[in-house]
Amino acid sequence: MENKPLFRMEAVQHLKTKWLGKALLTSGYPAWAVALASMLFFILLLMFILYGTFTRRINVNGEVISLPHAITILAPQQGFITKTWAETGQRVKKGDRLYQIDVSRITLTGNVSVRSSAAINQQIALSETIIARLQKNKAATLKNLQHQLAQYQAAHQKSQTLIFEAGNGLSEMRKSMTSYGDYLRKGLINKEQFANQRYLFYQQQNAWQSLNTQVIQEALQISSLESELLTRGIEYDNQISQYQAQRSDLMRQLAEVDASGTLFITAPSDGKIENMSVTEGQMVSPGDSLAQLTPASSNRYYLMLWLPNTSMPYVHPGDAINLRYEAFPFEKYGQFPGRILSISNVPASYQEMGKYNTLPRTDGVIEPYYKVIVSLEESRFSYQGKPLALSSGMKAQATLFLEKRPLWQWMLSPYYDLKKSISGPVNERSSV
Repeated sequence: MENKPLFRMEAVQHLKTKWLGKALLTSGYPAWAVALASMLFFILLLMFILYGTFTRRINVNGEVISLPHAITILAPQQGFITKTWAETGQRVKKGDRLYQIDVSRITLTGNVSVRSSAAINQQIALSETIIARLQKNKAATLKNLQHQLAQYQAAHQKSQTLIFEAGNGLSEMRKSMTSYGDYLRKGLINKEQFANQRYLFYQQQNAWQSLNTQVIQEALQISSLESELLTRGIEYDNQISQYQAQRSDLMRQLAEVDASGTLFITAPSDGKIENMSVTEGQMVSPGDSLAQLTPASSNRYYLMLWLPNTSMPYVHPGDAINLRYEAFPFEKYGQFPGRILSISNVPASYQEMGKYNTLPRTDGVIEPYYKVIVSLEESRFSYQGKPLALSSGMKAQATLFLEKRPLWQWMLSPYYDLKKSISGPVNERSSV
């Protein structure tokens, strides 16, 4: 026996399709209103496309630099930092100490640098002692020779006086002998008296010759003493110069030994310390960056950008750009103005680009980049009353504004690509 439903199917379908509320039919918008609104919309859209413009822009990364550039101080040898004298932001003078690096070596006999320095210092002290003795001996010897020379010169002066007087006496005796010859001829004296007078004359002449010989010998001795005085002085000077050269060489060796033990890293010029890269106790290797120093002559900061090749025709010196610093988020600080100062005429080499931290990522594609220097109109900022300033190496992003076109030209950009693809070879037109 079949089970029959309790309600009829017609009644069930009626309940399903029964409306729960009242139906209200509203009248639609007039056709002319819809047509007018649609026409107005299309007119506005057409005017926007025809008269609206859009400037293409590009975002590139940059780095804050100072001109002249900040000086990077590198570690000359391997060692560890034993002392620091400067801090970031401190003003320093040329030659001020920044770091002390210990580069010494220790063996079974002790510190090699210390022992070598002690041995060289002993040799330097011995050389200085020898030099002092030579100078003392030189002074004593030259003083003795000067004394002998003074005595010979005094004796020579007396001998010259004696020979002058003896010469006068000899002249007088020659006149007297001549007179005795006249007396003999006149018979006033005999021959024995004349001979005696001649004997006295020749005896006086021999005495004068002896004095003359003595004067000549004294002059020769004076010349010999003067020559010996000059020669001995030169000999002592040569010996002193040799020991002084030896002492200079020892001092050079001492400097090299000191350099192999402890090094002092000093500031190469006046300026401001931008960064102290290492601290006390830290190991460093040759070529490691120790500090960055902004020269005192650097009074302005600039932004350096790497501009891609495709943007070169649209960027010129004097163009205004927008800047956003990574250290100063633009959500709080906003964007800052800048103006292009210079653009390189040739692409930058990868060696030059490798010296900066904002090297563009090429993903294996070699693309030329041009170096752009941007003048910053603001280099100091403040936030909540706290001063903020730029520093070398700070990263930034710049927005450069390129070509400006109407919107309809941008909409037809695919047409230019299509025209390039289907056009034939471009031939030069011959002049008529």
